[in-house]
Amino acid sequence: MSDDPGPRKEPPPFGQREDDSATAGAAYLGLGLQFGLAIIVFMFVGKWLDARLGTSPWLLIIGVFTGAGAGFYSIYRRLMADQKAEDARRGK
Repeated sequence: MSDDPGPRKEPPPFGQREDDSATAGAAYLGLGLQFGLAIIVFMFVGKWLDARLGTSPWLLIIGVFTGAGAGFYSIYRRLMADQKAEDARRGK
């Protein structure tokens, strides 16, 4: 008998699981929507505060950048958690 296990199966691309690649794609699409919604929500909060405090347009601008920062941080946390899970799955 031979010790050859046969052809090796290539692992799926990063962020995709072997059993549910469509689900992984939907999860990352959700991250994009979450990023956009964070910017929009913080923009409207900044606009509302500008109208109340008379500081136009400064709080609107701060709100947009805060929303973008929060969105990037959320994406970063998700990607790092997925990378950690992928490393654990592969036994690294």
